[in-house]
Amino acid sequence: MTVRPALPATAAALLLCTALAGTAVPAWAATSGDALPAVTARAETAPLHDDDEGGNADADDPAIWRNAAAPDRSLVIATAKEGGLRVYDLDARQVQSLPAPPPAGPDDAPGRFNNVDLVQGTALAGTRSDLAVVSDRGHDRLRVYRIDRDNPAGPLTDVTDPQAAPVFSANQEEINEQDTAYGLATWTDPSTRRSYALVSRNNRTTVALLELVARPGGTVGYRTVRTLDLPSSFRLPDGASWSPCGEPGELPQVEGMVVDPANGTLYAGQEDVGVWRLRADLTGTPVLIDKVREYGVPAVYDEESDECSPTAPDPGHGGDRLSADVEGLTLLTEADGDGYILASSQGDNTFAAYDRELSDDNEYEGGFRVAASAALDGSEECDGAAVLNAPLGRKYPNGLLVVQDGEDTPAADDRDATNFKFVDLAQVMDALDD
Repeated sequence: MTVRPALPATAAALLLCTALAGTAVPAWAATSGDALPAVTARAETAPLHDDDEGGNADADDPAIWRNAAAPDRSLVIATAKEGGLRVYDLDARQVQSLPAPPPAGPDDAPGRFNNVDLVQGTALAGTRSDLAVVSDRGHDRLRVYRIDRDNPAGPLTDVTDPQAAPVFSANQEEINEQDTAYGLATWTDPSTRRSYALVSRNNRTTVALLELVARPGGTVGYRTVRTLDLPSSFRLPDGASWSPCGEPGELPQVEGMVVDPANGTLYAGQEDVGVWRLRADLTGTPVLIDKVREYGVPAVYDEESDECSPTAPDPGHGGDRLSADVEGLTLLTEADGDGYILASSQGDNTFAAYDRELSDDNEYEGGFRVAASAALDGSEECDGAAVLNAPLGRKYPNGLLVVQDGEDTPAADDRDATNFKFVDLAQVMDALDD
């Protein structure tokens, strides 16, 4: 479903008129991020196509694994929804493709890999291993892969406990309804060295804390520690109650999430609401650190168009840096303890940066967009992002930002395409220092 962005008052009034008249929204009415500094991609992966000919592959969320022994041989691990996982080298060339699991039965949902994150140094079968953890939305499970760059069969090996249970669903019938595991972030508690996955639920406001558990024989399972439900309705400054528009029965879900390991803080992007700050152990009270522009705008869902349209002008309760949906969240750390939480503002194709320090209450620090260059297109409708501020050999000595591009161009044979863009982190730091 597409949710149209909120607009300044004059544009909102025009949008209301055109919506009531049943006409299309003019292209110029969309919120623009052109005023923000631009960075450009150095490399991009091959396009993925979400159709039968392309293997139903749709780029979604990346993670960057640094090979400490040979940084030039570091990897980008990325989800492709029903297309499974893709693994790329620093030249954005594919080095491995792993399929999503097949349906449990002929009438059941197939595997669908949504988000991915990493866990460092887990003890498996007597050795320390780095892991890639994936949310399988189709089967409502986590899947876990051991990372071994020198494995001739490919760097990723599936080590998921075959007895792993659904995260949210009680049975296959519930799984097929697809209110299942969606967004994902990992976290290792420094006081206990226990590792966790925080997993959100599709079409719901629920976030679950799952402890990752090493099993005999080198597999990895998980157990639920606790869950937390973020709000689905909000009291506005004028006293009115507001809920984000969506399909009947659907609540405002969370997808993009990241944990700051220095203080155990989880940042979670509720797509049509904003960015939340809360404890990674899911105790305490969540704090909404920024809102989307559309926050508080009354809207109605139209089944025929599968879109939400405002029913009144913007009352001005939202923020001015994010346009729904809030998508990929990633943490840019710096050696002195500074750094940024980066959030993909999907509605206007930009990224917002917030101060990592809690003492500054996650103050907004600026933004940027990934624009087209003479060689490569930019990133539009970005679903996921990952950043690593560490030397990655000769290719990226200053670190790397990887972002999903929801509209890879030029399209071949009129087929919609997605992919991942690789951006030199030095460009991003310069943009944020402007």
